[in-house]
Formats: sequence, C-alpha cells, structure tokens
Amino acid sequence: MIRLENIELRRGGRALLQDSSATIHPGQRFGLVGANGCGKSTLFALLRGELEVDQGSVSLPAEWRIADVAQETPALEQSVLAHTLDADTHYRQLQQAMASAEGEQLAELMHQFEAMDGYAMEARAGKLLHGLGFSDADQKRTVASFSGGWRMRVNLARALLVPSELLLLDEPTNHLDLDAIYWLESWLQNYPGTLLLISHDREFLDRVINGIIHVEHQQLFSYSGNYSSFERQRGKRLAQQQAIFEKEQRQKAHLQKYIDKFRYKATKARQAQSRIKALEKLTATAPLLAASGFDFEFAEPKALSSPLLSLDQVTAGYGEKVILQKIHFNLQPGHRIGLLGRNGAGKSTLIKLLAGALAPQSGELVRGANLSVGYFAQHQLEALDVNGSPLLHLQRLAPDVREQQLRDFLGGFGFRGDKVSDPVGPFSGGEKARLALALLVWQQPNLLLLDEPTNHLDLDMREALVFAIQAFTGAIVVVSHDRHLLSTVVDEFYLVADGSVVPFDGDLESYHKLLLKADKSSDTKQGAAGPSLQRKERKRLEAEFRATLSPIKKEINQLEKQLEQNQQALDKLEQQLSDPALYESENANKMTELLKEQGTLKAAMEESEGRWMELQELLESKQMEFNKSSLRGAEGDAAIS
Repeated sequence: MIRLENIELRRGGRALLQDSSATIHPGQRFGLVGANGCGKSTLFALLRGELEVDQGSVSLPAEWRIADVAQETPALEQSVLAHTLDADTHYRQLQQAMASAEGEQLAELMHQFEAMDGYAMEARAGKLLHGLGFSDADQKRTVASFSGGWRMRVNLARALLVPSELLLLDEPTNHLDLDAIYWLESWLQNYPGTLLLISHDREFLDRVINGIIHVEHQQLFSYSGNYSSFERQRGKRLAQQQAIFEKEQRQKAHLQKYIDKFRYKATKARQAQSRIKALEKLTATAPLLAASGFDFEFAEPKALSSPLLSLDQVTAGYGEKVILQKIHFNLQPGHRIGLLGRNGAGKSTLIKLLAGALAPQSGELVRGANLSVGYFAQHQLEALDVNGSPLLHLQRLAPDVREQQLRDFLGGFGFRGDKVSDPVGPFSGGEKARLALALLVWQQPNLLLLDEPTNHLDLDMREALVFAIQAFTGAIVVVSHDRHLLSTVVDEFYLVADGSVVPFDGDLESYHKLLLKADKSSDTKQGAAGPSLQRKERKRLEAEFRATLSPIKKEINQLEKQLEQNQQALDKLEQQLSDPALYESENANKMTELLKEQGTLKAAMEESEGRWMELQELLESKQMEFNKSSLRGAEGDAAIS
C-alpha cells in the first residue's frame, strides 16, 4: 500500500502540504481533487520519486511498477504503433534478443516472450490506439504528423500498454473527445492495479473512482465513494456556515423565479425543466460553489432578434475541401444546443461558421439585426496579451468604467488582490481560460458559442460556469466532452456526422449506445477478413485454455472482492478503536464488541489470503504447462516448414 505519513511538501518557499497523511490500499482507485495550484501534480512527482518530502515519510512497495503519461512527445518520424510498443522496454528487449539467438537460448527467450503474451502485444497496442481514436491508417502515420493533442493520446496509450501496479493519470481526458472518454472509462474500470487520477471531469470521476483525496488548506482529506458522494459530504459540512446558506437561498429564488414564469409555456418548457434539475441539485452544490470564490452571471442581453441566426443549405469547409454540407439551422433566443459527433466530424467547423470566423462556401446564412456573439475557443487563450494584466484586458473593453467596478467583476472569476494586476504570460491554462470567459461575459452576448469551454478549468469553476449558463436567457451552442455540463445546460442535441448536421433525438446515454453499436459493427467487419490458419488454431487453443482457468479466476476474483470488503470494514473498525473516548469505563462493552469483531475480520482475511495464494500458485503452474506445450508446438511448426 501507499503511506504518506505527516508529510510536509514545500515548493518555491510555499508550503503545499503540512503535517498531512493518507493511506491508499492496493487496487483502490482514488481521485485527487483540489483547486489549481494546490499541489496535486507535485504529489504525483513525489510518488514517482522525482521529489523528496521536507518532513515526514512516503512509502510504497519497492516492487511496484509505476506507469504515467509523459507530458511531451518529440516530433518523431517513427510510426504511432511502433512508438507505442516501445513503451514496453522488456517486450522490445526480448524481441531484439530473439532475433540473434539460436537453439536452447532461443527456446528460453520464446518461452519468456510467450509468458508475457508477447505475440499479442501488437494487437493490444492497436486496440488501445483504436480506442483512443486512431484508425488503422493513423497508427501507421508518423508521430510528427499529429498535433500536440493527438500526441498526448499516444502518450496515454503508452502508459496503458505497460504492465503496472500503480497508474498515475493527470487530466487524461483533456485532449479526448466523448468517444475516447467513454472507451477510457471502460478500460480503467477493469484496470487491476492501484489508480490515482487527477481530473476536473466529475462524470468521469464518478464512473471510475471509489475514493477521493481532497487537497485543501495544505491537508489531504480522504473520502469514500465517488465524486458526487464526496461533494455531498463536504457540502453538508460547509452548509453549516450562515453566509453559504444565505447565498444558497438567493440562488434558489433566482431559479425558482424562472421556473414559475416559464413552467407552463410550451416554448420554454424544456428550459424550465433544466432549471428544475438545477434547483434539485443546488442543495448539495451551492455550498461548494459559495466556498469556491467564483461568483458571476451573464447579464441580460441588451436586445434579441428572432431568429438570432439562420442557415439554409449551407456548405462549409476550408479552401476546396468540404467538411459540412446542406446545413439547415435556425437559432432562436432560448435555444440550448449541444453538438455531438466523433473527433474531426466538423463540430468546431460548425461553431466557427456560426461565429463568423469561417465564411460559408455556398448557401444562405442570415444574422439577426441584434445578434451579439460570445465565442469561446481554446485558441483565444493564446491570443491574450501576455504582457497585459486581467484588469488591463478588461479596461480595453470598458475604458469608461470605474476601476473598482472592473476589479469587483474580475473577483467573481477568482482574480483578486495583486492577481488583477499581474501579467498574463505566467498564468496557468486554467487562469487564462477564466480570463477569456470573463471578457466574454462582460460583453453581454445574446448567442454563446462555446467550443470546449471547460478545458483547463477546475471543478469549482466548472460548476460556477454551469450555474451562470443555466440562468442565461440567450441562445447557446456548445461542443464539450464534459458530460456534466452537457446534461445540465443542453436541451437538445445535434449530431455532426458524415458531412451533415441533423437533430439527435436522444440523450448522452443514447449517444453512447450509438457509439458502441458502431464500434461493434467495425470489429465485425475487421474480423471478416480472418487471420491466418495458424493464428486461428493458436487462438482456439488459447480460448480452450482460458475456459479451463475460468473457475479458478472466478474464485480468485470473489476472494479479492471479499478481501477488499473486509479491509474496508477493518479500516472503519480501527478508526473507531482509535477514538480515546472509547476507552472510558462506560464504553467498555462497546470496546469489547469492536475488538471481537476486529479479531473475527482478521481471521477471515487470513483464511481468504491463504486460499488466494493457493489458487495463484495453481494458476501459475497451469500457465507454465500451457506455455511449454505451446512452445513445443511452435518448434514443431518451424521444423515442418
């Protein structure tokens, strides 16, 4: 297990953690959350052995292999598939050794290669890359031919390919679309090792992790359950503060006013329903939002047109290349549209078209007389003046507004004190994204076009953005891989696929099922070509062998689940037993019961662990026998040929 005991961690003279402790058991999947800059990534560096604590101790099993995602990838002329396979150095070393070996040495190396499932390694790497969005043709392209975001996907595939006992993932969904996120989610749910995950995607956290470590006030606070459970637990504690309670009431009243006004109007019914959902959720989340320091809202648009914007038989693309065609789109005030579709299908192209950043190749595009567009995309972060401060950026938009009013406005986006006057250049991606959003909000748009608005934003800022959009009275078109944002602010979806833009009559779960169906169809087509007869025979034998192991593996899995449950129960008991009040004379009976229960649990765990070891040895012996017979078969085939 991983033990952090009374650690102090300082960087640049600033204490990130002080006298803080945490324990992570093998097989647990923890989400590491906290405000940007609190030390989450530094904690990863500590576990990788790149840093040392200033005080306290850090321990983890010496034999554990640690896998994580490299943050940079050089522009290699090597293929994506080859570069991914290079991540497993043991696999590559055996390959090279086998190429020059002969006789008994070759037989031994082949045995080792078979034991590590080396013959299936290329297929495994291909499957990982395909899940992350790389087609068969893409896997043969050079790494240098891909953008930085796609190279990060390659790095992620490399981390997942390497066998590991501890997997460290820092914002793995930042460069993924919904398709790849769904796939990664499924893969991580089946990862057998210990997982530590930094993410600002609450839906992803909810589906993958079973515990939270929250970094706050230079301490590590552990919570059981997923992110939503953590949010409720923390929210209850914060809700006891009177100031937070008062803010919750104001936000409830704001949403209720909208619901009462539009609940029974047919044209506003769907929007009212989304506000009702927000109101139901507010009890748990408003305290967290109040504590986050982010507090802003979109001002009422100065004027509205009906429609705001319309497209009829529009074709869009770049130069002679057509991306989308025959687009028919009509945006009215109050429309809240989410765009779905695979990466590269044209979602961002459509957003650029609506924003006026891309002219239509043909067809008719009409903009309303009072149209005012608020366009947010990642490239706008790069367009910020690196020498200018947040205050200066806002003063350029509002030269006649009092400085204090501008400071108060920026405070709602987390820019306070000296931060308001600091140059933007050294800002983090999250800080730049908050500033870009602040500039957009100030301009009082009546049409919001948001292309991945939550990238780089932490969980608190994402929640503040959700509430601000909920109360926005104009129209919204959003592209996002943040399912929480989509499910809480979008009323209707459009599917961008095969060069067209069409209404999608379903929700995110329906879209997920559509993706699974498409992937299954693709796998079937690939399988139709068929492997060689020799490969088929090997696969048949492997399948038969796996069937004989199935009962053993099933019992092992059951024992592991039982051990995990018993360990959790034991942890709770030991927490109770650590309470000094328990050892008062009036609690003697309770203490006796707890000690008895502790003894029973430990005995059950010892018995389960003994049986688990027996089964593991049996599994290994059967695997060795199968590998020997496979090797003899391979040698026989070589002699015949």
